[in-house]
Amino acid sequence: MIWSWPHFLPDELRCRCCGLYLRVPEFLDRLEDLRRTVGVPLRVTSGYRCPGYNQKVSTTGREGPHTTGRAVDLLVSHETAFKVLAAAVELGFTGVGIKQHGPAAARFIHLDDLVRGRPRIWSY
Repeated sequence: MIWSWPHFLPDELRCRCCGLYLRVPEFLDRLEDLRRTVGVPLRVTSGYRCPGYNQKVSTTGREGPHTTGRAVDLLVSHETAFKVLAAAVELGFTGVGIKQHGPAAARFIHLDDLVRGRPRIWSY
């Protein structure tokens, strides 16, 4: 199977506990469009999470956005975070979580394209 998203590797999108990955081409297309739009590398700190791992690390339990293969957390801060936020909204990401306080190495933006009765943009 051909991998069509040159700026993201399957390994960085896999579950950290079991190595599984759900490939959702529409989501990856949107993520690739985001990378091209902002013009800088985007490091994925969390991609797919199996239900068990998600329950362990997230308040969203066994059915959070990351369990769908349609969510990522990107390590971004400062000017890059602003660019990612603006482009994400423009490109149709419907879930945007922002953590931009504390050390730069702990700052991130969560992106998904799910609509599930929760705020479209929120902060951590």
